[in-house]
Amino acid sequence: MRNLLIFITKYNAFFLFLIFEISSLLIYVKYNSFQKATFINSTNQVTGNLYAKVNEFKGYLSLKDVNDRLAKENAELRNQLRSSKYVDTVAKHSVTDTIYKQQYTYIEAQVISNSINKRNNYLTISRGSHDGLVKGMGVINGQGVVGKVMFVGEHMAVVQSLLHKDTRFSAMLANSKEIGYLQWSEDLNPRKGLLGEVSNNAQPKIGEMVVTSDLSLFPAGIPLGKVSKLTTKGGGFFLNMEVALAVDFSKLEYVYVVVNKFALEQTKLEAQEIKPDE
Repeated sequence: MRNLLIFITKYNAFFLFLIFEISSLLIYVKYNSFQKATFINSTNQVTGNLYAKVNEFKGYLSLKDVNDRLAKENAELRNQLRSSKYVDTVAKHSVTDTIYKQQYTYIEAQVISNSINKRNNYLTISRGSHDGLVKGMGVINGQGVVGKVMFVGEHMAVVQSLLHKDTRFSAMLANSKEIGYLQWSEDLNPRKGLLGEVSNNAQPKIGEMVVTSDLSLFPAGIPLGKVSKLTTKGGGFFLNMEVALAVDFSKLEYVYVVVNKFALEQTKLEAQEIKPDE
């Protein structure tokens, strides 16, 4: 307190100048209509800009909630797509009654961690067995295929990325429907894949879409990428193609886990041993 009093006493002339200066400005503005209007207009502009910055900052802080809400809405919309349903057809007396029933549903999840610079890459997502996840489920985002669920905890799961040497998905050319398989490129480029074992009857074009087939974990037609280069393989029986991947794995924030209603039934059937006739 003593130091404050010494400071004020030492610079009392300066403080008096400030008091008189501010008082004179207030009187000048108060009793002159033009200056008063100008001052109010300037004050409103400064205040408006300040409120705009505050609202912008508040909006930034609420982005996570907004993104979570949008992810849930997108999952609900995907559930309503016709590609998420199967056809239950009953034919009686040459009359066909076709009813679409749900086959695929989607669970939204946030990406907690992700790698793209290794030979075997994984990502961790914020859903687990408590949310209905099991090993083997496919994972996508708004751009295309991301990977498949490998390890499941109660509240989190680890996904084997498409950027993994052991990841292979059944794929097809969007135009000709010729089927092959897609895997990650051997040069470890996170934006490039390889579509292999495609029949040489196919006539692919640069830029043609590559999508999931009916033989994959996913509904048919989910984007995998676009053909970027054509090559041949072993005697010309098959075509190999470089594919520019649809998903930018360096920017993953939200994904959707694909729940196939018939996955368990299919797995059990395929696991049965076929016995020869006695």
